[in-house]
Amino acid sequence: MRGHSPLALDKRCASRYEIGVSLSQRIEHKLREAFAPALLQVHNESDRHSVPRGSETHFKVVVVSAAFENKAPVARHQLVYKALAEEMKAGVHALAITSRTPDEWNASAEVPVSPPCLGGSKADA
Repeated sequence: MRGHSPLALDKRCASRYEIGVSLSQRIEHKLREAFAPALLQVHNESDRHSVPRGSETHFKVVVVSAAFENKAPVARHQLVYKALAEEMKAGVHALAITSRTPDEWNASAEVPVSPPCLGGSKADA
């Protein structure tokens, strides 16, 4: 949140988490605040992996923002990881990132399909 100290933001997000805001919602909130995106999609793909039902561990995000202008893909991803540092520490196991500028998105709105989970099942012996 612009105008708030980082400490105030962390306390605010922590209190939201405590009162039932999902990790998906926290991710969306932080990405909106960090990038003012023209388009933002947050997909919880945990159900495609060998984790308990209702988990929030595997995500795909699509962020279209002018903040990515003149930045290489690696630098864009670093910015996203920085914005979500607390969420990454709080149990996000995997984060697939599609980061585009508005012009890039208008030229090709293609989002890569996530591969199937190859980690095996907890039921496998």
